[in-house]
Amino acid sequence: MTVVESVLSHTPEPFRSVLIKHREMLKFAIVGGTTFVVDNGIWYILKLGVLESKPTTAKAISIIVAAIVSYILNREWSFRTRGGRERHHEAALFFIISGIAVFVNLIPLYASRYLFHFEVPETTRFVQEFADFISGSIIGMLLAMVFRFWAFKRWVFPDDLGTRRRDSGGSGGDQDSGADVTPLRPVK
Repeated sequence: MTVVESVLSHTPEPFRSVLIKHREMLKFAIVGGTTFVVDNGIWYILKLGVLESKPTTAKAISIIVAAIVSYILNREWSFRTRGGRERHHEAALFFIISGIAVFVNLIPLYASRYLFHFEVPETTRFVQEFADFISGSIIGMLLAMVFRFWAFKRWVFPDDLGTRRRDSGGSGGDQDSGADVTPLRPVK
């Protein structure tokens, strides 16, 4: 049983049909959950250790590591039936978009720390850490996730190139055909 099938088997019926229709988005969300753990694990190790006085730098490093993990998982699983560009071109686009998303992700954390002053000594350590988590790991990550999903489908793994990849056999774990992938609508 694949990861997607496992998730779908535990989902109530009204939502299951929606998830099946948007299987690509479900896979993207699972990859996102995995990279969320990678990102926050590295961020807190750095922030509570060697980069204690530089939480934004620690977050930027953790986002970059998580982006590398994300590229591998998205290319080989979430969007495996899309794309078809040369790998170096696809990777360059992926990391350019991920670089832009790093800044999108950091905006709420920067605002929390340096505009609203949710940092010690203006507030308690608990409030500082709570504000960092909400602004950096929840709000920032959600904003960046929406941007990445849209941009990856639009530029990195466009469906109009997907036939090349599907015809060449693709790669990846589950047995999806390209038929269950939501087609990209042309931008007008």
